[in-house]
Amino acid sequence: MQKKINRGIVYVAGLLLLAMGIILNTKTGLGVSPIISVAYSVSVISGMNFGNMTLILYSIFVLIEMILHTIRRKKGEYVKRLFLDILQIPLSIVFTRFMNLFARFVPEYAKDCAGTFWGSVPARLMLLILAIILTGVGAAMSLNMRIIPNPGDGIVQAIADFTGKSVGFTKNCFDVCNVTITCIAGLIIKGEIIGIGAGTLLSVLGVGRVIAVYNHFFGKYRYES
Repeated sequence: MQKKINRGIVYVAGLLLLAMGIILNTKTGLGVSPIISVAYSVSVISGMNFGNMTLILYSIFVLIEMILHTIRRKKGEYVKRLFLDILQIPLSIVFTRFMNLFARFVPEYAKDCAGTFWGSVPARLMLLILAIILTGVGAAMSLNMRIIPNPGDGIVQAIADFTGKSVGFTKNCFDVCNVTITCIAGLIIKGEIIGIGAGTLLSVLGVGRVIAVYNHFFGKYRYES
């Protein structure tokens, strides 16, 4: 008989892994994840805390979700969808606080570890791969529990539902939009591209593959409330 695992524990663990993966990805200095590239570039340009900027970005995502769900109102689902949208705000507050906590203990490897192995490109590539694995596993764990979606995932689902396109296609388009906005903002304000690099491309390609592998091996596990 297959042992059941508590959904709440898996959900929280997934969010923690996701937060750590995002921060570690950022700290490698090889390029940030597309979904938070706008928040990262604005935080660098303005000097604002990265976690707080991510909270603002996530709040904008939630607002867009609510607008799309209102336009595409479905009888019997509308109130529930809006309720889940609103719950993403307190989730975002907690999630970004953990991002700030992890950011305090993870160094900027290219700068803080310069001249050591951990500051070298090979070491940072290893850390980037670890970050992609943590991000993919964390995203899969939290999404599979179907409790409250992370705003970065929630807005992709909302746009996909609104346009009738697949989630995968919508995710790719959304990533491209975020990277484009990040590049334009950096070039106009700072005269350089901020936060976009090889790590960004590897994140786009790698996170989805990690989610697929995780679901292949663990997607059939049964969970209890």
